[in-house]
Amino acid sequence: MTITAIIPARYGSTRFPGKALADLCGKPMIQHVYERTSQARHLSQVIVATDDQRIAEAVTRFGGTVAMTSPDHETGTDRLAEVAQTLTSDIIVNVQGDEPLIDPTMIDQAIGPFLSDGGLQMGTLKCRISCLHDFLSPNVVKVVTDANNDALYFSRSPLPFFRDKWQDLKDDAFASGKLLCYKHVGLYVYQRDFLIRYAALTPTPLETAEKLEQLRALENGVRIKVVETNFESLGVDTPEDLTKARERLMKQG
Repeated sequence: MTITAIIPARYGSTRFPGKALADLCGKPMIQHVYERTSQARHLSQVIVATDDQRIAEAVTRFGGTVAMTSPDHETGTDRLAEVAQTLTSDIIVNVQGDEPLIDPTMIDQAIGPFLSDGGLQMGTLKCRISCLHDFLSPNVVKVVTDANNDALYFSRSPLPFFRDKWQDLKDDAFASGKLLCYKHVGLYVYQRDFLIRYAALTPTPLETAEKLEQLRALENGVRIKVVETNFESLGVDTPEDLTKARERLMKQG
């Protein structure tokens, strides 16, 4: 089985233009993502997918592999699928280009179920919510799963609805596990052929309502395996997030 990680990266960003090339402790952010991704044990190769020549040149300078894509893609999944069509890999992993602190173990954890379940088409990660802020924030996507850890639903709203425990909505209740819920970690694993079909599907009503692309798969009856991880990454969406990432890296040495 050959497994390729693709890191979609674009220059334009409403909240933080050019963040892929933002300096983070002496390296462009995309280099941190690439180097950490490359440490995952199950990967055969890592590719940065971009439509921006500046990002492509930066990746080439640090010795990475880059694939140029169309500038017309509306989502990272579309960019991923374009590159996947040129590959013969069995499995494609989507690693977000704004996750400079991603732990390579997270990638291996997400890949794990595909090594034993040949019928699995799509997988992702979740981690426990430990504070009220994350539970209530629409910027933190929540996920609920069944007894087999297959996704039931993803939402920006608080999930589940603790009907008889609203008085317990406090940080310590989440930290202790009294209120058990999970946030979605935006790392995806796909069977290559499914990814290409998935990207071509028409956006669905729930996907459009929540602005969550993974709901397109659920609305089309696709099973999504969700693996729990104890690792937390830090997505960089703003200059303030970059400062937080820099502080964490400096603490890690």
